[in-house]
Amino acid sequence: MDALDLARWQFGITTVYHFIFVPLTIGLSLLVAVMNTRAVFAKDPVRKDAWTRMTKFFGSMLIVNFGIGIATGIVQEFQFGMNWSEYARFVGDVFGAPLALEGLAAFFLESVFLGLWIFGWGKLPEKIHLLTIWAVALGTTLSAYFIIAANSFMQHPVGATLNPETGRAELDPSQGSILAVLSNVTALAAFPHVVSGAWLVAGAFLTGVASWHMVRHHNRARALGLETAEGQEHHLAARDLFRPTVRFGVIAMCISAVVLVVSGDAQAKLMFEQQPMKMASAEAHCDTSTDVPFSILTVGGPDAFSTDCSGVTHLIEVPYVTSILATNDPHAELQGVDDLNAQYKEQFGETATDIHGNEVAVDYRPNLFVTYWSFRLMMGLAAFSGVLALWALWATRGRGENARTTGSRLFQWFAVLAIPMPFLANAAGWVFTEIGRQPWVVHPNPLDPTVRLMTMQGVSNHPGWMVLTSLVAFTLVYGVLAVLWFQMMRKAALKGVPLAQRDPETDELDTPTLSFDY
Repeated sequence: MDALDLARWQFGITTVYHFIFVPLTIGLSLLVAVMNTRAVFAKDPVRKDAWTRMTKFFGSMLIVNFGIGIATGIVQEFQFGMNWSEYARFVGDVFGAPLALEGLAAFFLESVFLGLWIFGWGKLPEKIHLLTIWAVALGTTLSAYFIIAANSFMQHPVGATLNPETGRAELDPSQGSILAVLSNVTALAAFPHVVSGAWLVAGAFLTGVASWHMVRHHNRARALGLETAEGQEHHLAARDLFRPTVRFGVIAMCISAVVLVVSGDAQAKLMFEQQPMKMASAEAHCDTSTDVPFSILTVGGPDAFSTDCSGVTHLIEVPYVTSILATNDPHAELQGVDDLNAQYKEQFGETATDIHGNEVAVDYRPNLFVTYWSFRLMMGLAAFSGVLALWALWATRGRGENARTTGSRLFQWFAVLAIPMPFLANAAGWVFTEIGRQPWVVHPNPLDPTVRLMTMQGVSNHPGWMVLTSLVAFTLVYGVLAVLWFQMMRKAALKGVPLAQRDPETDELDTPTLSFDY
C-alpha cells in the first residue's frame, strides 16, 4: 500500500473506533437526563427511588464512555495535520469556525456541567442539579451538529469560494459565509438522522442492560421464594427497578426508529440530487433506467477492491422502491454508475494531478462492494433492534400489580446480543457516507463545482513507512483502550444497583445510601 491508502486506513480505523463512543454519549446523556427528571418530579417515593437508582446506575457508564470518547476524539483533529495536511490547508478557513464552536462552546458546556452533575449530588439544590445533566445533553447534541456541519461541507460545499491564487476554499460573505456552512441543507438533513441513530444506540443499551438484570432478579426471586424477605427484594428489583427501565428504553428505540426512517428518506432524496453516484453505487445500479427496484441481494461483479460494475446480477429485488426513495416517483429515471462515471470524466477530466505532480487516471466510481453492503448493513442491523423492542414490550406487558417480568434466558441473552447491533449500524452508515463520496474528499456542489478536492490531492507528502508506523501504533493503543473500556463498562453494568427494601407491613421504603464510585 502507498501512503494514501495507509492514511485512509488510519483515518477510517480511528474514526470508526471513536464513533463507538459518540452515539452512546449523545443518546445516553439525553436518556439519563430524562430519568433524572422523572426521579426529581416523581411523587411516589417508590418510583422516585427507582428512577434515582437508574439515573446513577447508567450515569456511571455515561461517565466512562464520555472520558474514553474525549481521548479518542482529540486524535481525530490532529490527524488533519499529520496525514491530511493538504486537505487541512484547503478547507482550513472553513473548518476552523465549526470546530472552534464545537470545542469552545459545546465541549466546554459538556465538560463543566458533567463535573457539576457528578459532584453535585446532595450538594446542589435538586432542580439546579437536574439542569446540569440537561446542559450536558444539550452540549453533546450541539457538538454533534457542529461536527456534522463541518462534514457536510465535505459532502456539499456552500458559503465559500475557491481562491485561485492560494488554491484554498475561503469563506465568502457573498455566498453566506459561516452562516451558510452552519445552515447547509445537507447538515440539516443529516443531523436528525445521526442524533436519532444515537438515541437508538442508547435505547438498545438501556434495554439490553436492564433486561439482563430484570431476568436475573426475576429468576433469583423465584428460586428464593416470594414469601421470603430476600426473594421479595429481588422481585421488587425486577418489577420496580429494571422493568420500567426496559420499557423506557423501548420507548426511546421506537421514537428513534420513526425519526430514523423519516430522516433517512429525506437524506436519500437529497443524496439523489447532490451525489447521484453515491445513490447509484448503493444499489449497484450500473446503467441508467426507469422503474428502478431496490436490490436485497446482488452477486457477481466487483471484488472487495473494485469499482467495476460489470457482471453484477441482482437476485432479489423489490420493484420501484429505489425510484421512490430517490424521487417519490416509482417510474423515475435514475442514472447508472457507468453513465455517471463517463459524465464526470467529461466534466472534470479523465486525469488529475496528485501531490507528487503526477497525472493520474481518475475513476469517479466508489468501491461498489463496500458501498452496496455497508448501506444494507446499516439498515439490517438497525432493524435488529426492532426485534428486541417488540420482544421486550411483550415480555413486560401488563400494568400495576399485573406488570410482568420474565425469566427467559433466551430473552436475556438476546437482549445482550442486541446491544452492539445499533453501534455497528451507525458505523456502517458512516462507512457508506464516506466511501460513497470517493474519489472526492470535498465533493463538488452540483450548482457550483469550483470548490472541490480529490482524496489523493488532500494527503500529506509522507513516505509510506511513516504512515504505516503511526497506523500500527494507533491501532495497538486503541486496541488497549478498547479492552479497558469494555472491562470498565462490563464491570459497571454487571454491578447493578443496591436493592431497596420495603417493610411488608408498613410498605415503607428503606433505601441504602446512594453514591457514585470513582
